[in-house]
Amino acid sequence: MSAGVELDDVSCDFGRFRAVDHVNVSIRPGEFFSFLGPSGCGKTTILRMISGFQEPSEGAIRIGGKDMRGQRANQRPTALIFQNLALFPLMPVWENIAFGLEVRGEDKVRRRARAEELLRLVDLPGAADKMIGQLSGGQKQRVAIARALAVEPSVMLLDEPLSALDLKLRQHMRAELRGIQKRTGVTFIYITHDQGEALAMSDRVGVMSQGRLQQVADPREIYNNPVNGFVAGFVGEMNRLTGEVGQVANGHAVFGTPHGTFRARLAPGVNGAPVKLYVRPEHMVLSQDGGSENSVPVTIGDIAFEGNFITVSATADTGADLTAEVRNDGIGKLPDRGAKLFMHFDADRAIILPDESKA
Repeated sequence: MSAGVELDDVSCDFGRFRAVDHVNVSIRPGEFFSFLGPSGCGKTTILRMISGFQEPSEGAIRIGGKDMRGQRANQRPTALIFQNLALFPLMPVWENIAFGLEVRGEDKVRRRARAEELLRLVDLPGAADKMIGQLSGGQKQRVAIARALAVEPSVMLLDEPLSALDLKLRQHMRAELRGIQKRTGVTFIYITHDQGEALAMSDRVGVMSQGRLQQVADPREIYNNPVNGFVAGFVGEMNRLTGEVGQVANGHAVFGTPHGTFRARLAPGVNGAPVKLYVRPEHMVLSQDGGSENSVPVTIGDIAFEGNFITVSATADTGADLTAEVRNDGIGKLPDRGAKLFMHFDADRAIILPDESKA
């Protein structure tokens, strides 16, 4: 059975350095939850505290409603998959999977049967007697997952398990992991610095910076309605315009910049803090007409073909760099380098956010 995980005002110090700073989050039973953030933001420390390999300096961690204070790693209903997988190269696949059951004293017949069952679950039937060195990277990932599931954890903890794989295999394994999580119903807590992974697999995402949770929400909310400049810039690409908030009405504000005056959504709680206007490249539209209320004259620079879309880089007359993403539909004509055009954006597709993170 799956279990929920609660972090109640959790902090973790290493000497004078605070790696995790007053984190509060409640992860629901059976949820796929990802902690997303750059290296050094504290996400792996959170995973180590949940698993029992690190004690919090402050606060409480509860799994299934039970306080984990004083509970060692082997006493917790969790299983941890490391980044390097830590499989045993001299054991066949089935013995790798059943190792935890052997430690618990299960007989060989039961261990083998359970290993075969889990191999079918992770779509590796017939691989029981292979050696680890005979498997591909993606197959090793599945064996590591099966080994973790063998001990029937309530919570599965995954520390960037796909980072060593190539792009196509990572994309395939995203779907595999999500499918396994749905079939088992186990709570998954996933650590990653890859925003594509977090958005594609998760029910909810917690974005971290400098030891603090910046925002917790479902992937669409994180992407479309970031709460501050850090989240906006880290999750996907953004164009940024610096300026000052003017007249406010109906959730929108006039925003004065060196490039002109624009209108955009105003995020809650700005309250006079330093702000920027953020627009995603896919919401920038190129045209020869400068009549829009949100229009910036630009000179086209580099044009990068990236398969399903094309990235058009440009420089505003004020010197600011701006980017537009154009769908590769095979119909539209791309601008020439050096062309003088305009970039437009809709007021509802732009947002004025506090420039600095909560950290």
